[in-house]
Amino acid sequence: MNLSESLLNKLRPLRLLALDVDGVLTDGRLYFHADGSESKAFNTQDGQGIKLLQASGVEVAIITGRNSSIVAQRAAALNITSVMQGREDKITALGELVSQQGLSWDQVGYCGDDFPDLAAIRKAGFGASVANAPEYIRHYSDYTTLHSGGQGAVRELTDLIMKAQGTWQDCINHYLYNLRSN
Repeated sequence: MNLSESLLNKLRPLRLLALDVDGVLTDGRLYFHADGSESKAFNTQDGQGIKLLQASGVEVAIITGRNSSIVAQRAAALNITSVMQGREDKITALGELVSQQGLSWDQVGYCGDDFPDLAAIRKAGFGASVANAPEYIRHYSDYTTLHSGGQGAVRELTDLIMKAQGTWQDCINHYLYNLRSN
C-alpha cells in the first residue's frame, strides 16, 4: 500500500493510539445473557497488533462510553493501562490523556466509529474510522480502515503506524529470527 506523504506525516509522530471499543475493537454487537451478564468478541489479530505497537514504543489507550468488566479484562490481557470507561465525552477524555502523558495533539491518534467519537477523530493528529462506520463519520477521518471494527481494523492501523514509523521491518526480523532459531 502506497501511503501519501500527508498521511505519513500524521503517522510518524504518534506516541499514543486511543481506541473506542464497541464498533472498533468489537463488531459493535452487544450480547446480553439471561443471567444478566454480557459478552463481547475481540479479534486476536487486533490484540497482537496492539502488543506489537506497544513494543515499538507507541502507547495504546481505550476510551469507551460504556462500563464493562470484559473491557477491563481485555485491556489487562493486552497490558493497556490507560482505560477510560463510562466516558461519552471522548474528546474530553482524550484531552486528559494528552495532558497526563505530556503529549501534543499531533502525537495522538484516535479511532472511532460514531458520533461520540467525532470530535476526538477531528482533534487528534491522526483521526481514523473503521470501514463499517457511517459515511458521515468516515468523511471526517484522515484514514478509514479497509477492515470493519472487530474484524482486523485495529491490526490494520497498528501495522500502518509501524510501517510509517520504520519499526515494521524490525518486527518482521524479530519473528523471522525466532523461527530460524527453533
